[in-house]
Amino acid sequence: MNVIDRDSLKHVLEPVDTARGLGNAFYTNKTMFEEEKRVVFFDNWMAIGFGNDVPKPGYAKPIEFAGQPLLIVRNAAGTINVFENTCRHRGMILVDKPGKIKGAIRCPYHSWCYDHDGALKSTPYVGGPGSNEHKDIHRDELGLFKIRSHVWRDVIFVNISGTAPAFTEWAQDLIKRWSEFDQPIYHGGPESSFSLTVNTNWKLAVENYCESYHLPWIHPGLNSYSRLEDHYHIEKRGAYSGQGSNVYRQIEDEVSGLFIDFTGLDHKWDTAAEYISLYPNVLFGVHRDHVYAILLIPVDETTTIEQVEIYYASPDMLDNSHAALREKNARQWQDIFVEDVFVVEGMQRGRRGASFDGGKFSPAMDGPTHNFHHWVASQFVR
Repeated sequence: MNVIDRDSLKHVLEPVDTARGLGNAFYTNKTMFEEEKRVVFFDNWMAIGFGNDVPKPGYAKPIEFAGQPLLIVRNAAGTINVFENTCRHRGMILVDKPGKIKGAIRCPYHSWCYDHDGALKSTPYVGGPGSNEHKDIHRDELGLFKIRSHVWRDVIFVNISGTAPAFTEWAQDLIKRWSEFDQPIYHGGPESSFSLTVNTNWKLAVENYCESYHLPWIHPGLNSYSRLEDHYHIEKRGAYSGQGSNVYRQIEDEVSGLFIDFTGLDHKWDTAAEYISLYPNVLFGVHRDHVYAILLIPVDETTTIEQVEIYYASPDMLDNSHAALREKNARQWQDIFVEDVFVVEGMQRGRRGASFDGGKFSPAMDGPTHNFHHWVASQFVR
């Protein structure tokens, strides 16, 4: 593909002290974006939604992600399945609105019907008027195309190509790092769910999230108590990167006090918090009393939707007596994330600079960001 200068990728793969960043085409070129879908997203475990999107058995949510029509369905046993949202007959979209499915998944075109595990169950008049069978129509061979999926921390991951290692192997380092948080989590309700549409390439949202270097200038309120010098870098080559803080301040109010903590945590979490991007497109935050995930949805090469969902350690935190505290927490995070919009949109505009060569990394401060650039570049040269 001509838009990729593979010689320039060699510079991205150098150590952080000599490396350059990804070139402008990775942020501004439509052909590059289409190639990136296949190499970066489809060949890896990409995040597409949340278990909370399908809260009960029988619920379904259609989505289009990276151009793919997908359907998330929670079956009768509570298991989440992901299928291509495409009828095996003539390719009609099966479900166009989220909600509870009454009975089978029925194609609105010719009424072919599938169960919630994707099996084809009914083919009305397929053999002619009054005949629902035909010797050449083998229902057991015409189930919905099932997409390989895995749910971790309520985030739904899929591997479109089917070639990635098992998710538990692919994400094993982060799973181990946060094994203490392998506990039930409880979505905070409507006030704990919000989205931002940002005029930027999805990668710039990852890059900004990974590093703490910008805190004093972009987040002065946050930096007033969780200072730049209180942060540390987190880097795992080929997997994830981010930042941690040794100063996490719990929010409280006069009515409901504090949120309940997760149980059995190491004492370091009394004051620590960590913020990690699991490549390619999900951003996680963990704290002693709540966690969140941000799904980055790449609309095109210059537009990204950031979907934020916040969860708590105890179902007791979901009652009305804690509503004001949940709203305060969600508002605080939304304010912080909105402060970053100016930065990522500014970098996107700056990427039109014809002379910009990918940029110079600070070896002391930009390790997590370079780790991400290194991972993206490696997807094209493996």
